[in-house]
Amino acid sequence: MISKQKILIVDDDVNIAELISLYLTKECFDTKIVHDGEAAIREFESYRPDLILLDLMLPGIDGYEVCREIRKVSKVPIIMLSAKGEIFDKVLGLELGADDYVIKPFDSKELVARVRAVLRRFNPTVDEEEGEKLTGEYVKYPDLIINISNYSVQYYGKNIDMPPKELELFYFLASNPNQVFTREQLLDHIWGYEYYGDTRTVDVHIKRLREKIKDHNAWSLSTVWGIGYKFEVRNLRK
Repeated sequence: MISKQKILIVDDDVNIAELISLYLTKECFDTKIVHDGEAAIREFESYRPDLILLDLMLPGIDGYEVCREIRKVSKVPIIMLSAKGEIFDKVLGLELGADDYVIKPFDSKELVARVRAVLRRFNPTVDEEEGEKLTGEYVKYPDLIINISNYSVQYYGKNIDMPPKELELFYFLASNPNQVFTREQLLDHIWGYEYYGDTRTVDVHIKRLREKIKDHNAWSLSTVWGIGYKFEVRNLRK
């Protein structure tokens, strides 16, 4: 019997915490809820979660301090939750060691997708066909593994050569399944805010990706007309 992955939910809003727990339980995760920073640190030791959903505004020890304390002893994935959407807050959370940052209010499907994406990146798994342990930061879908740590792509078991920016674009989209990004957002994320190329750069890289990676029945690199692109996953359940 396969054990469920465990998610520790840290939020002082009882209703939000219960709602998150409901979403994740329906997706076959095991959850535990705590409502303050001290309890979060205590339960982390005993519950041993696979991932922590951590609200920033907590009574007593805030989420930033909880993240700092946990990072002293563990690399467990942490997704910060906050109603504060300022760049400074996001940067501070990520610099303290958070793996993702979700702004409230959030869509339940997006939150579940982000949880799955972070778990795929940070939990080493065994490839059933090769019998090899996968390590580093990667995303894995049926017949596809994109590893950003060693800049490799395996497609139907074969290594696919890709220039760095092409691979980074593919990895970024696959790390955020079903989330739509504009061409401008992709330029910012992959090429940086100071990149002065026009948005056709993104289109060219997407075209080259599609020449190498064809759509799968479980996932595809999709165009959202008039907006941009997304990595579409038709079934997030395994």
